[in-house]
Amino acid sequence: MKNTALTETHIALGAKMVPFAGYNMPVQYEGVNIEHDTVRKSVGVFDVSHMGEFLIEGPNALALIQKTCSNDAAKLTIGKAQYSCMPNNDGGIVDDLIIYRIKEDTYLLVVNASNIEKDWNWLQANNDVGAEMKNLSEDYSLLAIQGPKAIEAMQPLSSHNLADIKFYNFVVGDFAGIEHVIISATGYTGSGGFEIYCKNSEVNQIWDNVFEAGAAFGIKPIGLAARDTLRLEMGYCLYGNDITDTTSPIEAGLGWITKFSKTFTNSEALEDEKQRGPERKLIAFELDERGIPRQGYDIVDADGNVIGEVTSGTMSPSLGKGIGLGYVPTGLSSVGSKINIQVRKKAIPATVVKLPFYKG
Repeated sequence: MKNTALTETHIALGAKMVPFAGYNMPVQYEGVNIEHDTVRKSVGVFDVSHMGEFLIEGPNALALIQKTCSNDAAKLTIGKAQYSCMPNNDGGIVDDLIIYRIKEDTYLLVVNASNIEKDWNWLQANNDVGAEMKNLSEDYSLLAIQGPKAIEAMQPLSSHNLADIKFYNFVVGDFAGIEHVIISATGYTGSGGFEIYCKNSEVNQIWDNVFEAGAAFGIKPIGLAARDTLRLEMGYCLYGNDITDTTSPIEAGLGWITKFSKTFTNSEALEDEKQRGPERKLIAFELDERGIPRQGYDIVDADGNVIGEVTSGTMSPSLGKGIGLGYVPTGLSSVGSKINIQVRKKAIPATVVKLPFYKG
Protein backbone atom coordinates (compact mmCIF):
# COMPACT_ATOMS: atom_id res chain seq x y z
CA MET A 1 0.00 0.00 0.00
CA LYS A 2 1.27 3.43 -0.94
CA ASN A 3 1.14 6.47 1.32
CA THR A 4 0.74 10.12 0.38
CA ALA A 5 3.19 12.69 1.74
CA LEU A 6 0.51 13.61 4.31
CA THR A 7 -0.34 10.13 5.64
CA GLU A 8 1.31 10.72 9.03
CA THR A 9 -0.56 14.03 9.34
CA HIS A 10 -3.91 12.30 8.77
CA ILE A 11 -3.12 9.63 11.35
CA ALA A 12 -2.09 12.31 13.88
CA LEU A 13 -5.43 14.05 13.25
CA GLY A 14 -7.28 10.85 14.15
CA ALA A 15 -8.44 9.98 10.64
CA LYS A 16 -9.93 6.59 9.95
CA MET A 17 -7.61 5.25 7.26
CA VAL A 18 -8.71 2.78 4.58
CA PRO A 19 -7.12 1.22 1.47
CA PHE A 20 -8.28 3.08 -1.65
CA ALA A 21 -6.87 2.61 -5.15
CA GLY A 22 -3.70 1.12 -3.66
CA TYR A 23 -3.21 4.04 -1.24
CA ASN A 24 -3.67 4.39 2.50
CA MET A 25 -6.28 7.18 2.55
CA PRO A 26 -8.37 9.07 5.15
CA VAL A 27 -12.04 8.11 4.78
CA GLN A 28 -13.26 10.35 7.62
CA TYR A 29 -12.11 12.37 10.63
CA GLU A 30 -15.05 13.65 12.73
CA GLY A 31 -17.80 12.04 10.66
CA VAL A 32 -19.26 12.21 7.17
CA ASN A 33 -22.15 14.57 7.90
CA ILE A 34 -20.03 17.10 9.82
CA GLU A 35 -17.37 17.09 7.11
CA HIS A 36 -19.96 17.32 4.32
CA ASP A 37 -21.62 20.27 6.05
CA THR A 38 -18.26 22.02 6.51
CA VAL A 39 -17.64 22.01 2.75
CA ARG A 40 -21.18 23.14 1.91
CA LYS A 41 -21.10 26.05 4.38
CA SER A 42 -17.46 27.00 5.01
CA VAL A 43 -14.19 25.43 3.82
CA GLY A 44 -12.65 21.96 3.99
CA VAL A 45 -9.47 20.34 2.71
CA PHE A 46 -9.10 16.98 0.99
CA ASP A 47 -5.82 15.20 0.40
CA VAL A 48 -6.36 13.71 -3.05
CA SER A 49 -2.69 13.15 -3.81
CA HIS A 50 -3.49 9.61 -4.97
CA MET A 51 -4.75 11.05 -8.28
CA GLY A 52 -2.51 10.55 -11.31
CA GLU A 53 -0.74 13.29 -13.27
CA PHE A 54 0.67 12.84 -16.78
CA LEU A 55 2.62 15.55 -18.61
CA ILE A 56 2.09 15.44 -22.39
CA GLU A 57 4.54 17.69 -24.26
CA GLY A 58 5.95 18.56 -27.64
CA PRO A 59 4.59 19.65 -31.01
CA ASN A 60 2.37 16.54 -31.21
CA ALA A 61 0.98 16.69 -27.66
CA LEU A 62 -2.37 18.06 -28.80
CA ALA A 63 -2.62 15.44 -31.55
CA LEU A 64 -2.36 12.61 -29.00
CA ILE A 65 -4.94 14.23 -26.71
CA GLN A 66 -7.36 14.90 -29.59
CA LYS A 67 -7.02 11.30 -30.77
CA THR A 68 -7.63 9.71 -27.34
CA CYS A 69 -10.01 12.14 -25.61
CA SER A 70 -13.66 12.88 -26.41
CA ASN A 71 -13.74 16.63 -25.73
CA ASP A 72 -12.17 19.17 -28.09
CA ALA A 73 -8.87 20.11 -26.46
CA ALA A 74 -8.07 22.44 -29.37
CA LYS A 75 -10.34 24.95 -27.64
CA LEU A 76 -8.07 25.10 -24.60
CA THR A 77 -5.99 28.23 -24.21
CA ILE A 78 -3.11 28.48 -21.73
CA GLY A 79 -4.57 28.73 -18.22
CA LYS A 80 -7.74 26.79 -18.99
CA ALA A 81 -8.83 23.30 -17.93
CA GLN A 82 -11.33 20.92 -19.51
CA TYR A 83 -13.27 17.88 -18.34
CA SER A 84 -13.07 14.99 -20.78
CA CYS A 85 -13.05 11.22 -21.09
CA MET A 86 -11.01 8.62 -22.94
CA PRO A 87 -13.30 6.24 -24.84
CA ASN A 88 -12.21 2.67 -25.53
CA ASN A 89 -12.76 0.71 -28.74
CA ASP A 90 -15.82 -1.15 -27.42
CA GLY A 91 -18.19 1.72 -26.63
CA GLY A 92 -17.04 2.14 -23.03
CA ILE A 93 -14.77 4.55 -21.17
CA VAL A 94 -11.12 4.03 -20.21
CA ASP A 95 -11.32 6.91 -17.71
CA ASP A 96 -12.61 10.42 -17.16
CA LEU A 97 -10.00 13.12 -16.62
CA ILE A 98 -9.18 16.82 -16.53
CA ILE A 99 -6.87 18.33 -19.15
CA TYR A 100 -4.87 21.47 -18.31
CA ARG A 101 -3.06 23.51 -20.94
CA ILE A 102 0.06 24.66 -19.11
CA LYS A 103 2.08 26.09 -22.01
CA GLU A 104 1.78 26.23 -25.79
CA ASP A 105 2.75 22.57 -26.25
CA THR A 106 2.47 21.33 -22.66
CA TYR A 107 -0.62 19.66 -21.19
CA LEU A 108 -1.28 18.11 -17.80
CA LEU A 109 -3.71 15.19 -17.69
CA VAL A 110 -5.16 14.40 -14.25
CA VAL A 111 -6.60 10.89 -14.05
CA ASN A 112 -8.24 8.68 -11.45
CA ALA A 113 -5.97 6.94 -8.96
CA SER A 114 -7.32 3.46 -9.66
CA ASN A 115 -6.66 3.88 -13.40
CA ILE A 116 -3.14 5.35 -13.45
CA GLU A 117 -1.42 2.28 -14.91
CA LYS A 118 -4.30 1.46 -17.28
CA ASP A 119 -4.48 5.06 -18.56
CA TRP A 120 -0.71 5.33 -19.00
CA ASN A 121 -0.61 2.08 -20.99
CA TRP A 122 -3.59 3.20 -23.10
CA LEU A 123 -1.99 6.54 -23.98
CA GLN A 124 1.35 4.88 -24.74
CA ALA A 125 -0.31 2.31 -26.99
CA ASN A 126 -2.03 5.12 -28.91
CA ASN A 127 0.99 7.43 -29.07
CA ASP A 128 1.95 6.90 -32.70
CA VAL A 129 2.38 10.67 -33.14
CA GLY A 130 5.54 10.93 -31.03
CA ALA A 131 4.20 13.06 -28.17
CA GLU A 132 6.52 13.26 -25.15
CA MET A 133 4.97 11.61 -22.08
CA LYS A 134 5.99 11.81 -18.42
CA ASN A 135 4.22 10.12 -15.52
CA LEU A 136 4.47 12.54 -12.57
CA SER A 137 1.96 10.69 -10.37
CA GLU A 138 4.50 9.59 -7.74
CA ASP A 139 6.09 13.05 -7.45
CA TYR A 140 3.12 15.36 -7.04
CA SER A 141 0.56 16.02 -4.33
CA LEU A 142 -2.93 17.44 -4.75
CA LEU A 143 -5.04 19.29 -2.19
CA ALA A 144 -8.67 20.19 -2.83
CA ILE A 145 -9.61 23.26 -0.78
CA GLN A 146 -13.37 23.40 -1.21
CA GLY A 147 -16.27 25.49 0.04
CA PRO A 148 -17.89 28.94 -0.24
CA LYS A 149 -15.31 30.49 2.12
CA ALA A 150 -12.29 29.09 0.25
CA ILE A 151 -11.45 32.29 -1.66
CA GLU A 152 -11.66 34.54 1.40
CA ALA A 153 -9.78 32.13 3.64
CA MET A 154 -6.96 31.39 1.18
CA GLN A 155 -6.42 34.87 -0.30
CA PRO A 156 -3.69 35.83 2.23
CA LEU A 157 -1.60 32.87 0.96
CA SER A 158 -1.19 34.13 -2.62
CA SER A 159 -0.33 37.36 -4.47
CA HIS A 160 -2.85 36.34 -7.17
CA ASN A 161 -6.41 37.58 -6.83
CA LEU A 162 -8.10 34.23 -6.27
CA ALA A 163 -11.54 35.68 -7.01
CA ASP A 164 -10.36 36.43 -10.56
CA ILE A 165 -9.69 32.74 -11.35
CA LYS A 166 -12.85 31.63 -13.13
CA PHE A 167 -14.28 28.11 -12.91
CA TYR A 168 -12.09 25.65 -14.85
CA ASN A 169 -9.29 28.19 -15.14
CA PHE A 170 -5.95 28.13 -13.30
CA VAL A 171 -2.78 30.08 -12.62
CA VAL A 172 0.75 28.91 -11.96
CA GLY A 173 1.98 31.09 -9.13
CA ASP A 174 2.85 31.52 -5.47
CA PHE A 175 0.79 29.87 -2.76
CA ALA A 176 1.55 29.37 0.94
CA GLY A 177 5.17 30.44 0.48
CA ILE A 178 5.83 28.09 -2.44
CA GLU A 179 6.45 29.34 -5.99
CA HIS A 180 5.14 27.70 -9.18
CA VAL A 181 2.11 25.98 -7.68
CA ILE A 182 -0.93 25.24 -9.86
CA ILE A 183 -3.95 27.01 -8.33
CA SER A 184 -6.95 25.64 -10.18
CA ALA A 185 -10.59 26.73 -9.77
CA THR A 186 -11.79 23.14 -10.02
CA GLY A 187 -13.09 20.49 -7.65
CA TYR A 188 -15.67 17.74 -7.39
CA THR A 189 -17.94 19.15 -4.68
CA GLY A 190 -20.12 21.83 -6.29
CA SER A 191 -19.33 24.31 -3.51
CA GLY A 192 -16.51 26.23 -5.15
CA GLY A 193 -12.86 26.44 -4.15
CA PHE A 194 -9.53 25.34 -5.54
CA GLU A 195 -7.27 22.42 -6.25
CA ILE A 196 -3.59 22.92 -5.49
CA TYR A 197 -0.95 20.88 -7.34
CA CYS A 198 2.54 20.87 -5.79
CA LYS A 199 5.57 18.64 -5.29
CA ASN A 200 5.46 16.07 -2.50
CA SER A 201 8.30 17.94 -0.75
CA GLU A 202 6.13 21.10 -0.61
CA VAL A 203 2.75 19.77 0.49
CA ASN A 204 3.36 19.67 4.24
CA GLN A 205 4.25 23.38 4.30
CA ILE A 206 1.19 24.18 2.19
CA TRP A 207 -1.11 22.04 4.38
CA ASP A 208 0.09 23.77 7.57
CA ASN A 209 -0.30 27.26 6.08
CA VAL A 210 -3.74 26.44 4.68
CA PHE A 211 -5.01 25.35 8.09
CA GLU A 212 -3.50 28.39 9.78
CA ALA A 213 -5.12 30.73 7.23
CA GLY A 214 -8.45 28.90 7.47
CA ALA A 215 -8.63 28.67 11.26
CA ALA A 216 -10.90 31.73 11.59
CA PHE A 217 -13.28 30.17 9.03
CA GLY A 218 -13.67 26.83 10.80
CA ILE A 219 -11.56 24.92 8.28
CA LYS A 220 -11.50 21.14 8.70
CA PRO A 221 -9.78 18.18 7.04
CA ILE A 222 -12.27 16.18 4.96
CA GLY A 223 -12.18 12.47 4.13
CA LEU A 224 -13.09 10.49 1.05
CA ALA A 225 -16.54 9.53 2.40
CA ALA A 226 -17.72 13.16 2.37
CA ARG A 227 -16.05 13.67 -1.02
CA ASP A 228 -18.38 10.95 -2.28
CA THR A 229 -21.58 12.39 -0.78
CA LEU A 230 -20.67 15.88 -2.03
CA ARG A 231 -20.03 14.75 -5.61
CA LEU A 232 -23.16 12.59 -5.63
CA GLU A 233 -25.37 15.54 -4.56
CA MET A 234 -24.10 17.30 -7.71
CA GLY A 235 -24.63 14.22 -9.90
CA TYR A 236 -20.95 14.05 -10.83
CA CYS A 237 -19.98 10.63 -12.22
CA LEU A 238 -17.57 8.40 -10.31
CA TYR A 239 -15.40 6.09 -12.37
CA GLY A 240 -15.94 2.48 -11.38
CA ASN A 241 -19.54 3.22 -10.35
CA ASP A 242 -21.42 5.41 -12.83
CA ILE A 243 -18.98 5.14 -15.71
CA THR A 244 -16.87 2.08 -16.54
CA ASP A 245 -15.24 0.17 -19.39
CA THR A 246 -18.74 -0.89 -20.45
CA THR A 247 -20.71 2.39 -20.19
CA SER A 248 -20.69 4.80 -23.10
CA PRO A 249 -20.35 8.56 -22.60
CA ILE A 250 -23.65 8.99 -24.48
CA GLU A 251 -25.71 6.83 -22.14
CA ALA A 252 -23.87 8.31 -19.14
CA GLY A 253 -25.10 11.80 -20.04
CA LEU A 254 -21.63 12.92 -21.08
CA GLY A 255 -22.60 13.93 -24.60
CA TRP A 256 -21.59 17.48 -23.66
CA ILE A 257 -17.92 16.38 -23.47
CA THR A 258 -18.18 14.19 -26.58
CA LYS A 259 -17.40 16.42 -29.56
CA PHE A 260 -17.82 15.00 -33.06
CA SER A 261 -16.11 17.97 -34.71
CA LYS A 262 -12.98 15.75 -34.72
CA THR A 263 -12.09 12.08 -34.94
CA PHE A 264 -11.16 10.18 -31.78
CA THR A 265 -11.23 6.61 -30.47
CA ASN A 266 -14.53 4.95 -31.45
CA SER A 267 -16.03 8.33 -32.40
CA GLU A 268 -17.92 6.94 -35.39
CA ALA A 269 -19.79 4.35 -33.27
CA LEU A 270 -20.47 6.89 -30.51
CA GLU A 271 -21.83 9.42 -33.01
CA ASP A 272 -24.10 6.72 -34.40
CA GLU A 273 -25.29 5.91 -30.86
CA LYS A 274 -26.02 9.58 -30.21
CA GLN A 275 -28.05 9.94 -33.41
CA ARG A 276 -30.07 6.76 -32.85
CA GLY A 277 -30.41 7.34 -29.11
CA PRO A 278 -28.97 5.01 -26.46
CA GLU A 279 -31.03 2.04 -25.24
CA ARG A 280 -30.44 2.99 -21.63
CA LYS A 281 -29.58 6.17 -19.78
CA LEU A 282 -27.99 7.17 -16.49
CA ILE A 283 -30.70 8.79 -14.37
CA ALA A 284 -30.83 10.62 -11.06
CA PHE A 285 -33.53 9.62 -8.59
CA GLU A 286 -34.84 10.55 -5.16
CA LEU A 287 -36.60 8.05 -2.90
CA ASP A 288 -40.23 8.95 -2.19
CA GLU A 289 -40.06 7.17 1.19
CA ARG A 290 -37.40 6.65 3.83
CA GLY A 291 -34.51 4.41 2.83
CA ILE A 292 -30.93 4.43 1.65
CA PRO A 293 -30.13 3.27 -1.90
CA ARG A 294 -26.72 1.65 -2.32
CA GLN A 295 -24.53 0.74 -5.27
CA GLY A 296 -25.63 -2.59 -6.73
CA TYR A 297 -29.27 -2.42 -5.57
CA ASP A 298 -31.78 -3.42 -8.24
CA ILE A 299 -34.04 -0.86 -9.90
CA VAL A 300 -37.43 -2.51 -10.52
CA ASP A 301 -40.66 -1.58 -12.28
CA ALA A 302 -44.18 -1.63 -10.81
CA ASP A 303 -44.41 -5.39 -11.38
CA GLY A 304 -41.12 -6.13 -9.66
CA ASN A 305 -39.16 -6.77 -12.86
CA VAL A 306 -35.49 -5.75 -12.68
CA ILE A 307 -34.92 -2.90 -15.15
CA GLY A 308 -31.59 -1.52 -13.96
CA GLU A 309 -29.11 -1.11 -11.15
CA VAL A 310 -28.10 1.65 -8.75
CA THR A 311 -24.55 2.81 -9.59
CA SER A 312 -24.21 5.33 -6.73
CA GLY A 313 -26.48 5.97 -3.77
CA THR A 314 -26.53 7.56 -0.33
CA MET A 315 -28.57 9.39 2.27
CA SER A 316 -28.03 12.99 1.18
CA PRO A 317 -26.68 15.00 4.15
CA SER A 318 -27.95 18.27 2.59
CA LEU A 319 -31.42 17.05 1.58
CA GLY A 320 -32.10 14.44 4.26
CA LYS A 321 -33.40 11.91 1.75
CA GLY A 322 -32.14 8.93 -0.22
CA ILE A 323 -30.64 9.86 -3.59
CA GLY A 324 -28.86 7.93 -6.29
CA LEU A 325 -27.80 7.37 -9.88
CA GLY A 326 -28.45 4.33 -12.02
CA TYR A 327 -29.09 3.04 -15.51
CA VAL A 328 -32.62 2.38 -16.74
CA PRO A 329 -34.19 1.86 -20.21
CA THR A 330 -34.43 5.19 -22.05
CA GLY A 331 -38.23 5.06 -21.94
CA LEU A 332 -38.14 5.38 -18.16
CA SER A 333 -35.41 8.03 -18.03
CA SER A 334 -37.43 11.25 -18.34
CA VAL A 335 -37.79 13.55 -15.32
CA GLY A 336 -40.85 12.61 -13.30
CA SER A 337 -40.77 8.93 -14.25
CA LYS A 338 -41.62 6.54 -11.42
CA ILE A 339 -39.31 3.64 -10.57
CA ASN A 340 -38.67 1.48 -7.51
CA ILE A 341 -35.44 0.72 -5.68
CA GLN A 342 -35.15 -2.74 -4.16
CA VAL A 343 -33.79 -2.05 -0.65
CA ARG A 344 -33.44 -5.50 0.92
CA LYS A 345 -36.94 -7.06 0.67
CA LYS A 346 -38.82 -3.81 0.09
CA ALA A 347 -39.34 -2.03 -3.23
CA ILE A 348 -39.19 1.67 -2.32
CA PRO A 349 -40.85 4.06 -4.80
CA ALA A 350 -38.58 6.71 -6.32
CA THR A 351 -38.87 9.55 -8.80
CA VAL A 352 -36.47 10.45 -11.62
CA VAL A 353 -35.26 14.03 -11.01
CA LYS A 354 -33.16 16.68 -12.75
CA LEU A 355 -29.57 17.18 -11.62
CA PRO A 356 -28.07 18.50 -9.48
CA PHE A 357 -29.81 17.16 -6.38
CA TYR A 358 -28.23 19.96 -4.32
CA LYS A 359 -29.10 23.40 -5.68
CA GLY A 360 -27.00 25.44 -3.22
